[in-house]
Amino acid sequence: MNDGGEQSGSQDTDAGASVRNGDEPPLGTAASGSERSGLAELLTRRRLTIAGTVLVLAGLFVAVRELDIRTITAEISSADPVVLGAAVVVYAISWPLRGRRYGDVLAAMDHRSGTTIATVAVFVSQTANLAIPARAGDAVRAYVMNRRRNVPYAAGFASLTVERLFDLATIATLGVLATAWLVIGGETGPLELVAEASGARTALLAAAAVSTATVGVGAVVVTSARADHGLGAWLRAQGREWPRLESILEAAVQFASDVQIVVRQPRALAVIGAGSLLVWSLDVLTAVLVLAALDSGLSIGALLSVGTLAVSVGNLAKVLPLSQGGVGLYEAAFTALVVGLTPIGASVALAAAIVDHALKNGVTLVGGTAAGTWLGLSLSDATAGSEATRETGSVLGEPKK
Repeated sequence: MNDGGEQSGSQDTDAGASVRNGDEPPLGTAASGSERSGLAELLTRRRLTIAGTVLVLAGLFVAVRELDIRTITAEISSADPVVLGAAVVVYAISWPLRGRRYGDVLAAMDHRSGTTIATVAVFVSQTANLAIPARAGDAVRAYVMNRRRNVPYAAGFASLTVERLFDLATIATLGVLATAWLVIGGETGPLELVAEASGARTALLAAAAVSTATVGVGAVVVTSARADHGLGAWLRAQGREWPRLESILEAAVQFASDVQIVVRQPRALAVIGAGSLLVWSLDVLTAVLVLAALDSGLSIGALLSVGTLAVSVGNLAKVLPLSQGGVGLYEAAFTALVVGLTPIGASVALAAAIVDHALKNGVTLVGGTAAGTWLGLSLSDATAGSEATRETGSVLGEPKK
């Protein structure tokens, strides 16, 4: 201890002498290091997400500044409460199905979990995603499953990855089917669809980019799962040569292995895919009921096709972590598509988007709060637990004791 102190004191004395002599401090010293550290602390994912939320909301405000807020409020107030109640019921029904699907994903990885605890975990994590920036709620789900069902963190995060891929693939599929319905029905052609929905061009491009990336990632996962490339063995060998990286590389190998286990099971893929289709069909039906509650005047066919496309593009657009909970992104995409493809006015379309998103977030918050109470888990406790796993450097492995 004394030696270290004397050495530090000597270094400080030398540094002080250099300053007194008028010498410039060398490049790469602690000053530049502190600047880099300060920049890293400033540009955290949380702050970037909050900043993105503010910018998106500001953009949405500018986009709708010409609309009469009182008109939008009046449209929301005039919604049929019975139909809105039906929308709430439909969306609430989708949650046990989400839990069942998540249980199917874990079962494919040989980790059994009842539908109840899986639904509770999904509720808590999605509620946390609404409250915590940068989708940190995903770590909360892994934390809950680890504590309640001893699911390793590697399997927990792998199951989330599989679920996300199925979500994105299903949403993209529904969007393609809705577009095909509009084209085959003769209501609009592909080019006309893009031209008519010019206000949603950015959202359409974002949705197309996310869909393309999903297909690419899915192809890579399937190909790697069926190929004997020996990458896992190579990474483990590297870990033995670099002891400090061994636990991280082992966790990465286990993560990839868990994902590939699901891909190698055709029956599991079919079951999870069917569950995903049912979950997102109910999500779309909720939005369609909201449009119907606002007396949009559209036929059933138009409601289903346009509602499906609007929900698909809105959800694909909000995958980009530009705002908290996708607020603003979803409403902008939904409104632009509905206005571009139907005779519905902007005030009604925006009112529908706001009610749809608020209804779904409201059900999520109520369910998440009840789930957290049932678990005896507060949002702060869950966040602290997930943060602790990251601080140990073992997010994908067992937390250090």
